[in-house]
Amino acid sequence: MSAYKSDLLRLLDERGYIHQQTDAEGLDALAQKQVVPGYVGFDATAPSLHVGNLVSIMLLRRLQQAGHKPVVVMGGGTTRIGDPTGKDEVRKMLTDDAIEGNIASIRTAFERFLKFGDGPTDAVMVNNHDWLGQLGYIEMLQKVGTHFTVNRMLSFDSVKLRLEREQPMTFLEFNYMILQGYDFRHLCQEMGVRLQMGGSDQWGNIVNGVELSRRMDAIEVFGLTTPLITKADGSKMGKSVSGAVWLNEAQLPNYDYWQFWRNTDDRDVGKFLRLFTDLPIDEIARLEALEGSDINEAKIALANAATALCRGEEAARSAEATAQQTFAGGGAGDDLPALSIGAEGLSLPAALTAIGFTQSNGEAKRKITEGAVKLDGEPVTDPATMVTVAPGQEVKLSLGKKRHGILTA
Repeated sequence: MSAYKSDLLRLLDERGYIHQQTDAEGLDALAQKQVVPGYVGFDATAPSLHVGNLVSIMLLRRLQQAGHKPVVVMGGGTTRIGDPTGKDEVRKMLTDDAIEGNIASIRTAFERFLKFGDGPTDAVMVNNHDWLGQLGYIEMLQKVGTHFTVNRMLSFDSVKLRLEREQPMTFLEFNYMILQGYDFRHLCQEMGVRLQMGGSDQWGNIVNGVELSRRMDAIEVFGLTTPLITKADGSKMGKSVSGAVWLNEAQLPNYDYWQFWRNTDDRDVGKFLRLFTDLPIDEIARLEALEGSDINEAKIALANAATALCRGEEAARSAEATAQQTFAGGGAGDDLPALSIGAEGLSLPAALTAIGFTQSNGEAKRKITEGAVKLDGEPVTDPATMVTVAPGQEVKLSLGKKRHGILTA
């Protein structure tokens, strides 16, 4: 039994979201007394977030489910600097138009997970460029800079990593933690935000913001982080064989999104059902107890529920139907990724790379020689193979047992 009294922390604890908290008792008490506005920050470096961001998005969803107010903070300001956390290299600068376009695109995914509006527990999205962009440099140094010591800033892992590897860290990036701390204070002052959440790698940045509000305003705000979400094989959440698993359909087809969840390791099924779906806990307990080939029922339930949340019920149903046609019937379902190779055709390695099954032609050639590639169900082991498709016809391309696509003329 959880020791927490508030619906919020009981829900987060039950589903496995809690790693660190600045003051668990204080937050538990506050969540029983009032609606707690809480935020998570997201950079706008691409037109879509990916599955690696999903645990933070689900945190906001859980916050709303427990009767509190989610605040999505898009880093229109901090994206111009770049979060050095976990990064070896200086981030490339984006134009203002690119950042604004990315934010507009990212919002469409959030609208599936959260209810936006003007009500007390409705979600809102804000852009930190709206306030960071107004700060004068000297004003910032005077108001905020005095509360950060260089000694402390140098102790952060994000800084130490770069210094140890003798990778450059610009003065601009070094200031990221100050601006993120200021974000929390600003949101507390202007919107009553009392909670910042994020992944475990953001703990230092979150603590900075908690301390800044205490020092500048004598207000107690709270921080909560999730555990680092890794797969059973040790790899990071959010990556697949063919790259990032994007949340927006424009960056990743529905079938590929569904298939990512369907391919979950047996050992991860229960954890992912709790974190990434709304299925009831007792149903999850039943599913994760399945053994042998029966565990596939749990994986399909996970794929359907996770895809329905992100892409909609119709996308989930269509993807499952495609999978059944492809695997059970040996056919090719409607949702499989497709590639037009033109009348002149394409080399098999180039086709594998162009459809997204491999990262490079070199990797594709290795897979072909290993016997992992099939055309219309027949193994092909010669990397020099040219693929041609007659007009109006199609060829099914497969890599291993789980990646399938359609080649057309």
